[in-house]
Amino acid sequence: MCGVAGVYGRPGENASRELLCAMAGELRHRGPDGTGLYTDRHFGMVNTRLAIIDLAAGDQPLSDESGRYWVMQNGEIFNYPELQDELRSLGHRFATNSDTEVLAHAYEQWGVDCLARLNGEFAFAVWDRETSELFLARDRFGVRPLFLLERGGRLAFASEVKALLRHPDASRVLDPVAIVQALTLWATEPARSAFAGIHELPAGHWLRISPRGIERKCWWDLRFSPPDEMRAEHESVLVEELAELLDDATRIRLRADVPVGTYLSGGLDSSAITALAQRHTRHPVRAFGIGFTDAAFDETEQQDIVAKRLGTELTRVVMDGPAIAELMPRVVYLSEKPTLRTAPAPLLKLSETVRASGYKVVLTGEGADEMFAGYDVFKLDKVRRFWARRPESRCRPQLLHRLYPYLAQDLGRAGRLLPNVFRAGLTSTDDPLYSHRLRFAHAARTLRFLEPSALEAGHAPGDPSATVCARLPEDFQRSTTLGRAQYIEIITFLTGYLLHSQGDRMLMGNSVEGRFPFLDHRVAEFAARLPDSAKLPGLREKYVLRQAVRPLLPADIVRREKRPYRAPILRAFMGRGAPEYVGELLEDGRLRRAGFFAPSAVEPLVQKCRRNAESFVSESDEMALVGILSVMLLDELFVQRPTLAAPAVPTRVVVGATPVAPGHLTSQGGLRERTAAAPFA
Repeated sequence: MCGVAGVYGRPGENASRELLCAMAGELRHRGPDGTGLYTDRHFGMVNTRLAIIDLAAGDQPLSDESGRYWVMQNGEIFNYPELQDELRSLGHRFATNSDTEVLAHAYEQWGVDCLARLNGEFAFAVWDRETSELFLARDRFGVRPLFLLERGGRLAFASEVKALLRHPDASRVLDPVAIVQALTLWATEPARSAFAGIHELPAGHWLRISPRGIERKCWWDLRFSPPDEMRAEHESVLVEELAELLDDATRIRLRADVPVGTYLSGGLDSSAITALAQRHTRHPVRAFGIGFTDAAFDETEQQDIVAKRLGTELTRVVMDGPAIAELMPRVVYLSEKPTLRTAPAPLLKLSETVRASGYKVVLTGEGADEMFAGYDVFKLDKVRRFWARRPESRCRPQLLHRLYPYLAQDLGRAGRLLPNVFRAGLTSTDDPLYSHRLRFAHAARTLRFLEPSALEAGHAPGDPSATVCARLPEDFQRSTTLGRAQYIEIITFLTGYLLHSQGDRMLMGNSVEGRFPFLDHRVAEFAARLPDSAKLPGLREKYVLRQAVRPLLPADIVRREKRPYRAPILRAFMGRGAPEYVGELLEDGRLRRAGFFAPSAVEPLVQKCRRNAESFVSESDEMALVGILSVMLLDELFVQRPTLAAPAVPTRVVVGATPVAPGHLTSQGGLRERTAAAPFA
């Protein structure tokens, strides 16, 4: 795991080493173990390394044996030993045992087609010295981020937006369209970021730029099979195959020259990964978990059950509301986008504990719910479609009580909610986003707090959900309704929010690499071909996964229903001990200066939350509070009062194909170091 950044200028320009070092300074948290710099005429790239594989010789940039192809990478190629053996048999000679060097030889041997051979989580750059061609690629699910800035024939790229904001072509301006997207879809769409003019290279895509121009292409996409192409074997065959796939996906993700731990939430997915990791290690696995002082969010009992059964050493972080609120500025600084939840904050604290315990790598359970239909959004879609066939039925809506048990305890409340919420758009079953319309509408209630001008600007290109529709594949409707819902969940919530705001950014904020066995493409492609009944029979989620991991885990954990991971909100920001920045950012004058939210709309929400800080407000009010604060923090940290990190000092320098002494490239360029005294730092 590392940070990467680079610039591709116009012919005749020279890449600025000072700029590259400044960009690397903003990525130091992603790779504190060294900085590599490469320049060649109008191109330059820089890497901040988190040393995990080949600690002694793996400093980047690395090249093939001819010195033609130079590579920098953020991430890991887990099947690099097998690729290394294959490439050696084809005549390639290796100078290191690094997975990044494997990329250089693989690109030399197979070109773009090397991507299909990679089992990894990566974003990498390959520079071809002979053709002055730059190749960028991102992994299948976009686990590793890669942002782009294109202007005037120039291209800059970086693992995080903050590095691109150091580029002279960038502007520190929040994009109202992206804000509307994030407050509706939970994340910005790849064609944008929270900052105007900066966008992502989408997951599963590559880009190639040369003197001939720019070429882009999608190289992988997960397609859920139509009914006639689904697996038809007996359940026992599917269970055995899944068990083998998960075991191998976990095994290869333990490859590292440093200790590897796991996250253990107490749920099925992380427990299964911890159990599988234990099978491939000679010593007890070190697991890390989160507890909450608020019992409504706490799962420590389940964590202890699993740890005792597996014999793992469990280290736990216990969080309360004030601790979460104190971390939120750092959360927003690292995630670089608005959020509707506080859930990333405990994960940031957890990665700090991982790093302090001497670990650089953890395996986690992300991806299981998307691949095996674990979320309520899939169950709700199934119930509503069943209800829509007889919308006048009074019995069919009662199935909602299985998803939301509190409704059964308060029939009066149920009577109000069912027609007003769950019945909305009930019969529009041909809507391609049917499964997610209610979620998007629920999140979009936050938009009522926007200034009219900001709301109008944010909707200028059209409804945010239209961008999701535009990304659906041509054969989307051939998949089953469950397959369609899973696909939408993957391209919105998983890649846009979960893997970034809760995943990569919170891990890398403390220089920890996350690895995700459930997102091994072999596991995902297997899941995409399963019949719906193997994933969601009735309203029982992740059926085949439960069967596959049943021999590994306590029966109570296997039977346990999915419990969404969440963290306290209201008491964190409005209860006793809430930090001062909350009141400062929500003042009328401060809201007006940012220009996104209407003070007259925000004030009643703030007063309502303060009055009820020790009780409760609605979920939509809590989401709105977090959404407003996160946008205001973005404005504060990146626009109103930004601070600049000190430039990185290269420890490895290559010019063209020639290594040079790095000591000549330490110009500070007049930049100032970020300090603990900086506002909201």
